[in-house]
Amino acid sequence: MQNVNKTLSMEFVLLGFSSFPKFQTFLFCIVLLAYVICILGNITIFLLVKTDSSLHAPMYFFISTFTVLEVMFVSVTVPKLLAILIQAKKTISFFGCFMQLYAFNALGETECFLLSLMVFDRHLAISYPLRYSAIMNSRFCYELAVLPWLLGFTISLFPTVETFLLDFCGPNKINHFFCDLAPLQNLACSDAFISNMTTIVAAFFSIVMPFFVIVGFYINIIHTVLKIDSKEGKSKAFSTCSSHLIVASLFYGSAIIVYVKPKGSHYDKFLALTYTVVTPLLNPFIYTLRNREVKIAFRKVTRHFINQSQ
Repeated sequence: MQNVNKTLSMEFVLLGFSSFPKFQTFLFCIVLLAYVICILGNITIFLLVKTDSSLHAPMYFFISTFTVLEVMFVSVTVPKLLAILIQAKKTISFFGCFMQLYAFNALGETECFLLSLMVFDRHLAISYPLRYSAIMNSRFCYELAVLPWLLGFTISLFPTVETFLLDFCGPNKINHFFCDLAPLQNLACSDAFISNMTTIVAAFFSIVMPFFVIVGFYINIIHTVLKIDSKEGKSKAFSTCSSHLIVASLFYGSAIIVYVKPKGSHYDKFLALTYTVVTPLLNPFIYTLRNREVKIAFRKVTRHFINQSQ
């Protein structure tokens, strides 16, 4: 009982980027700017999709769902990162750490499944254009949109619980800017083999499998598009997928490296910056600058506000 009380009452210290003391203020300003732009950008896209009737289509419904997920995803880690960059106290409570761990992994896995769902939507639109509207009705879209959340929050529960059950009685310094599975498992006094294996299995089902699903759908999409005779038709088909392909590549590229072999390394926190700060920052620009319909809707709304203010 004494060991349990000791484990439950301890705090963790998030080292973050403390090995670069001269750059703490600079990093704080950069991360804060990225966070604000990310939040505003994703909220803007969400409001555009909800208010402009031309964007009331399944593809934009999934994009708006994705923007909500992105806001939640960055808000789990970035505020704490900002705090430890400027505060001398860099601690996080034991339960606070595991709450952050579960929320981060659940939302991250949800994003993996949602990205694969979005390419499934594009596969239906390109491969079955005549039946697409009948298949992707409103009810089916809502049912599909719920599925990634159920899978993400269920699968992430297993490695979180297994890591929570480990004994933490030694060093409490986490070489990261948020509580993640590998850094916590490396601090455990007890054998973390089961926790490590659970993490790898969860990563396989929530990261690797959706990745291969995306690759498979894109191979089918490319094969279908190449059969289109019209050059304009090919260009339009590819343009609807290019934004998603860029977003998925950025996210999966770093996530697979970190979570498929969760031993933990000094470079994991730098890779984590890619999918926790950089990718969410770029996503609103990718979906607007590379999407003609979103740009038209944005100009329409901008003109409306300008005319009202005059």
